[in-house]
Amino acid sequence: MKETEVAEYLDEIGRMGIVPGLDSIRELCRRLGDPQKELKFVHIAGTNGKGSAVAYIASALKCGGYRVGKYISPVIFEYRERIQVNDRMISKRALCQHMERIREVCDKMVAEGLPQPTPFEVETALGFLYFQEKCCDIVVMETGMGGLLDATNVVENTCVAVLASISMDHMKFLGDTLGQIAAQKAGIMKKGCHVVTVKQKREVSEVIEKKAAKLGCPLTVADVGKAEHVRYGLERQCFDYGGWKKVEISLAGQYQIDNGVLALEVMRALGEKGYNVAESKLREGFLNARWPGRFSVVGKKPYFIVDGAHNEDAAGRLAQSVEFYFTNRRIIYIMGVLRDKEYEKIIRLTQGLADQIITVAAPDNPRALPAYQLAREIAGVHEKVTAADSLEEAVEMSYLLADKEDVIVAFGSLSFLGRLIKIVEERTSHKV
Repeated sequence: MKETEVAEYLDEIGRMGIVPGLDSIRELCRRLGDPQKELKFVHIAGTNGKGSAVAYIASALKCGGYRVGKYISPVIFEYRERIQVNDRMISKRALCQHMERIREVCDKMVAEGLPQPTPFEVETALGFLYFQEKCCDIVVMETGMGGLLDATNVVENTCVAVLASISMDHMKFLGDTLGQIAAQKAGIMKKGCHVVTVKQKREVSEVIEKKAAKLGCPLTVADVGKAEHVRYGLERQCFDYGGWKKVEISLAGQYQIDNGVLALEVMRALGEKGYNVAESKLREGFLNARWPGRFSVVGKKPYFIVDGAHNEDAAGRLAQSVEFYFTNRRIIYIMGVLRDKEYEKIIRLTQGLADQIITVAAPDNPRALPAYQLAREIAGVHEKVTAADSLEEAVEMSYLLADKEDVIVAFGSLSFLGRLIKIVEERTSHKV
């Protein structure tokens, strides 16, 4: 199987629909020898902050000397980012070899009248095979969408179940209330595992507490309100928390303090499970953690910021960070969203800070809201809005509009940020 054939295969099975539940992924993994049963996991669910928590935890464990698998979604630059070991993407050779084996198993399942596993189920099984092959000491794994019925929840050996900030998102699949959504996310808890959560809204925390008690899971609440001596910055931030002094991180955004505090409590819980990391190595790991597309600085003079704010909660956090870091600066947006998101709320929360808004559509994404349609929605509340025909045009327009002291902020769906970052980097490198 070649790399192009892998993409074609995933595209083909993606058109076959979804059968809810874990039966299909369980059967697929069984026929592959249940590689996930030989692995240990940090399993992370939530609406916002999952990826950043993955970055801190995996980086700290790697610096601590462990062989760390990392499973993330969505990706920013390249498909193979989804599956990594010690920050190195799965090789093209391993990708093709394992996918060939998985395709053969799936074909047999279909021939026997069983449902075709979905692309995400196939990718999850692929990750398990690769992490097993690489003899990972532990895997830091992000759920795809929910938790309880997410393909990643086929795992059994969960050391720590992590619940990042939970808010309204994916209501079509997860439920119409915070309580229902929280119940889905809390489904990643396994009997006796340690549970670490951020301080949540009451409706969410009640669900988490009840579930943890039922399964006999020790529960830790990471409270960012207890973080002290916080120093914010676009290139480095610093804070004290729970006995740790002057913890430094390189990820920008006010909300990264929340994610850092959560990750510290996870590291404490992992220590109790036998995964000990010296404090100096933990600090090194936190400082080295990278997570592109989350309030990332990709250009200066003018500042060019990219952020994957794609739902109401994330949009609110982005607006707070823009206002905090760039007070009294002229702001220009590049905005693109998916049609199945609550983009009206994203517009409402962010538009007031922008002097000019340029809309785009994520290329090659059938879920993308057309740029002109998004511009029409924004025009109802903001008079300076223009639809761009391409990402290249949007970037060029933003630089023509911006002076050196202004700020360009590109946000919305993560599906277009990788390409946009490359356009900005190419433009900057070619600039005389």
